[in-house]
Amino acid sequence: MTLSSDSRLRFPLEEVGAQLLAYWQLTKPRIILLLLITTAAGMGLAAQGPLDPRLAIATLIGGGLAAAAANTLNCLYDRDIDAIMERTRWRPLPSGRIQPFEAWAFALSLAALSFILLDWQANQLAAGLALAGIVFYVVIYTHGLKRHSSQNIVIGGAAGAIPPLVGWAAVTGELAWPAWILFAIVCLWTPPHFWALALMIRDDYAAVKVPMLPVVVGNAATAQQILAYAGLLLPTTLALAWPLGAAGPFYSATALLLGLELLRRSRQLCQAPDSRPLARSLFKFSIFYLMLLCGAIAMDCLPGAPSLSQAIAAWPGF
Repeated sequence: MTLSSDSRLRFPLEEVGAQLLAYWQLTKPRIILLLLITTAAGMGLAAQGPLDPRLAIATLIGGGLAAAAANTLNCLYDRDIDAIMERTRWRPLPSGRIQPFEAWAFALSLAALSFILLDWQANQLAAGLALAGIVFYVVIYTHGLKRHSSQNIVIGGAAGAIPPLVGWAAVTGELAWPAWILFAIVCLWTPPHFWALALMIRDDYAAVKVPMLPVVVGNAATAQQILAYAGLLLPTTLALAWPLGAAGPFYSATALLLGLELLRRSRQLCQAPDSRPLARSLFKFSIFYLMLLCGAIAMDCLPGAPSLSQAIAAWPGF
């Protein structure tokens, strides 16, 4: 019995497709999407109007390559614990679909391409920030903090907050206060987001001795910390509109409503810190929170959108 030529062709194509899918999964594409949304918010806030399409596309591609490199290096370092944790044992490295030397070559190539593209199409500051983000995420968070400190996410969250700086720098060639407020927003958003996830998979982290906050201090104390960070996040988001005046009324209203809802959900979790459904609900909402907040920035940066001061001045009685 012999295989037809169509069958012989189909099997190699299926193998190539499976390998490409494995590399795609290695980069954690869902995380990259969130990071690129914040990058776009940084570009929009800096431009305050139409963006050069070539610059925007190059910055998003370069930022995506940098994030993919960082995530791949993270998977390389964590492949020992990923093989044990229920949530991660299917990943390409612990499952054997990709070998470590292949992942190393892939990650370093992505990092190099990211730097070259951003330096060529944007500027050295944007390229340098993207590279710094990779180094911070891999060296400071993954190697230095993740397995040694319950505050790993608080400090390591700075790596995830670099993309809006990259976006701003790509447009302006410098950094200003609105960019740093965006950085602070993502830093403060990170603990509620990741600790909600950690509450859901606390046993997994405990099994591999990763000191995520719920493992170290328990669910109730973690929920209180989530509420505290949600409380700090709300005024920080509003600072973009006042006193900085970098965002307008649509953003302000959106930030206020989103912030209040995040506080409400965090408060609910404090009342039932062992509830996995509440932790899952908060985790999912935190993703939509960041996406909608960045979308509101984009809306307020459209040509003709009024500033907050203009909107207040137009209000009857002012």
